[in-house]
Amino acid sequence: MFEKLKEKIAGITRSGKKEIEGDVEGAFVDGWGSKIKESKLEPMLWDLKVALLEADVALPVVEEIEEEVRDNLMNRKIGRGYSVEKVIEIALKNAVKSALEIETIDLYDYVDKSEKPVSIMFVGVNGTGKTTTIAKIVHNLTKRKHSCVIAASDTFRAGALEQLQIHANRLGVKLIKHEKGSDPAAVGYDAVEHARARRKDVVLIDTAGRMQTNRNLMDEMEKIKRVVEPDLIIFVGDSLAGNDAVDQAQKFDEAVGIHGVILSKIDADAKGGSALSIGHAVGKPILFVGTGEGYDDLVPFDADWMTQRLFGD
Repeated sequence: MFEKLKEKIAGITRSGKKEIEGDVEGAFVDGWGSKIKESKLEPMLWDLKVALLEADVALPVVEEIEEEVRDNLMNRKIGRGYSVEKVIEIALKNAVKSALEIETIDLYDYVDKSEKPVSIMFVGVNGTGKTTTIAKIVHNLTKRKHSCVIAASDTFRAGALEQLQIHANRLGVKLIKHEKGSDPAAVGYDAVEHARARRKDVVLIDTAGRMQTNRNLMDEMEKIKRVVEPDLIIFVGDSLAGNDAVDQAQKFDEAVGIHGVILSKIDADAKGGSALSIGHAVGKPILFVGTGEGYDDLVPFDADWMTQRLFGD
């Protein structure tokens, strides 16, 4: 990725030049210096734009990053000993990193400090890894000595109930479930009441994701939210879904208001543009990324790591 941009930079000799690590402001001067001209900047911005679009970053996000870099660099002067190309490269990376950085929530710290039980509702379309993600979080919470209850509020898909039961058995936690086709909100409500009665710490609520019946689905999510009043609502998106994941996140945010995002299958995603696009589209932080199928394969999101991934560093 960014092959053209990196080819332009690869030939730069660094002997006798100062390295710029992360911050380019020190390279700018008011007096004599090499001016960053449009003829130098625009080809690199074009390469950036193409590379980000190929990485499934949404066009509005790409254009915002492009404009930020242009405004920050055009016609500014760089002092002696600094490379124009290197300054542009770092500015590009900084702009991408800035777009990824949204004030986040430390989920485990939030659970530690909140009144119990903490209820967390997970939303997203079927097939994104929502159920497996819930199991991973249960695993991490139990390692931190928190007791958990899972609510099987996707009552229409038999496979979801079976999958959750397998995870609950493996993890040694209680699964609250009703008969197939029953009211999803009632399942969530019963799970919270069970947690209160048994002094459990966290209720994790799995929900349906049948986007083909979008309005009915969103009505269902709104009812669960109204009945359960969850402390947090987390959207689970598939990294491989590209701009579809952005559209899904926006729909769920409009319907119930999400607090954060978890991106699954990042290990299979050679691009990673979904992280940039979703964060920008809904203005909510990405909390974790799924890096595999194991219970430990869920890591806190890191803007530096994602920036390096996008740039192929």
